[in-house]
Amino acid sequence: MPIQQVVVPDIGGAEGAEVIELLVAVGDQVVLDQSLIVLESDKASMEIPATAAGTVVELLVAEGDQLAEGAAVAMIDVAEHIVEAAPAPELAENQAHVASDASSADEVVAEQEVVADTQAPAAKEMPVVEEVPVASAAPAASEEVAALSREAAGEVYAGPAVRKLARELGVPLERVKGTGPQGRVLKEDLQQFVRKVIREPAGAITGGMGVPAVPETDFAKFGEVEVTPRSKLDKLTAANMHRSWLNVPHVTQFDEADITNLEEFRAGLKAEAERRSTRITPLPFLLKACALALRDNPKINSSLARGGEDLVHKKYIHIGVAVDTPVGLMVPVIRDVDRKTVWELAHEVAELASRARDRKLLPAEMQGGCFTVSSLGTIGGNGFTPIVNTPEVAILGVSKAAIKPLWNGAEFAPRMMMPVALSYDHRVVNGGDGGRFLTRIVSLLSDIRQLSL
Repeated sequence: MPIQQVVVPDIGGAEGAEVIELLVAVGDQVVLDQSLIVLESDKASMEIPATAAGTVVELLVAEGDQLAEGAAVAMIDVAEHIVEAAPAPELAENQAHVASDASSADEVVAEQEVVADTQAPAAKEMPVVEEVPVASAAPAASEEVAALSREAAGEVYAGPAVRKLARELGVPLERVKGTGPQGRVLKEDLQQFVRKVIREPAGAITGGMGVPAVPETDFAKFGEVEVTPRSKLDKLTAANMHRSWLNVPHVTQFDEADITNLEEFRAGLKAEAERRSTRITPLPFLLKACALALRDNPKINSSLARGGEDLVHKKYIHIGVAVDTPVGLMVPVIRDVDRKTVWELAHEVAELASRARDRKLLPAEMQGGCFTVSSLGTIGGNGFTPIVNTPEVAILGVSKAAIKPLWNGAEFAPRMMMPVALSYDHRVVNGGDGGRFLTRIVSLLSDIRQLSL
């Protein structure tokens, strides 16, 4: 049988394209246009297809080789006798049936099984499912047979761009169902697969990401239990937090802010707050302090993009406020915090928190945040480590303030101290960045006169 050499075709002038993956091995049966290797240049990745159907008798390249146009890739023993062999009467009848009616993949599979049974013993030794001849008048049937051939051989039909994206995302292509012509995996199929994985419950995600899943426990064996379904919001929050924890290398820094003067000033605003029909809490001052600290430390007001290749610097300051509601955690976003007064922030915080508890927030009101504040000041505790609300790169956790003795240089004096904790994405924010940002917040809260500067 004739031997045919496969060479690198025109690859757009790329020189020194590296072989990054071998898709076949010596002895493999291949069909026409089946991908043999994957090349990657500094601009793109591309697959080199077989120029004929047959058996791979020699691979002339290895991973890491640098190839250019015209370089030899493989030698293929062309299986011409399969195409030229005279079909048995039963085979001819089956071919006519496939050509006239190939409306479903199941029918084609049935025809292939009959073909396999009617072949001569010598011919049955070869994977004839890859080379079933189909009448030229039925291109649709030919495409379906080719698709089934790839499926039988365990081959994933996808282009270079899709394969490269799958490698970058760590997605096994064999798990993705292709919706393109002949079952080809498209970028949309890959994106849909990733979205599905992200939306799965946390337990399902751990099993699929190589992290051992927590085994189920029958708690009823130990006593009386009541099982209630989790709310959609509760499950969504859990999935978001789990995704962030798995993807973000967290670092948390702790400090305390002396808010004695702030509390005295806030107490003096009680009458004005009643006149304005609002309630002024420490939170509006905290938001103002965060806004000024974000302005002075722009790295905290950024997000990663393009898989970490770019850093997006935001020219606006929108801050999310975590709100505990009966159905789960919600984070409405207050926009342009740096441009609003403390009174405006107090009114907006109260309104958004109320609407969050009543589940009347719009989706747009929970999007676009640059930074998040999670305050447990009214609940208690002297510290906690908040999880970064990705794609933001930092979050501030605030705990309940308490009177503590503080040395003023001459004596211990009672001061109102508020614990604060800054968690950040260590891929973007280093210790110096986080330390300067948290120190700036503490300084602003300790001397609120700076908020007006």
